[in-house]
Formats: sequence, structure tokens, C-alpha cells
Amino acid sequence: MKASEVRDMTVDQLDDELLKLKKEQFNLRFQKATGQIENTAQVSKVRRDIARVKTIAAEKVKAEASQAKS
Repeated sequence: MKASEVRDMTVDQLDDELLKLKKEQFNLRFQKATGQIENTAQVSKVRRDIARVKTIAAEKVKAEASQAKS
């Protein structure tokens, strides 16, 4: 997932995407613990996507709050 794709989403869409990524992270962690995971790089990719979504969501919330003050 690219940052430009994430920036095009609304805050609600970002929340939904974050929930989806956290579920995927849980499933990957479970697969890793049981030795069923095929692509171990997927774990770090999901972690980076979660961080990307959280960062951009925080930026959007902060921008909305500053616009509301003005």
C-alpha cells in the first residue's frame, strides 16, 4: 500500500483499513507461531502499513482540528 493511496482515504476509511490490517497481523502472527507462514516478509509489510495508516490518520485529524479552530 502506498502513502498516496492512504492519503486519498477518509478518516472512517482509514479506521476500517486499520482494523483490517490488525486482523491480518494477528493471523500472520498466529501462522508464524504454528510454523505455517510461507512469506515471512509479509509480517513486516503489514507492520509498516499499520504505521503508515496511523500516521496519516493522525495528520488528518490534526488538520481537521486546526481548521475547526479557525
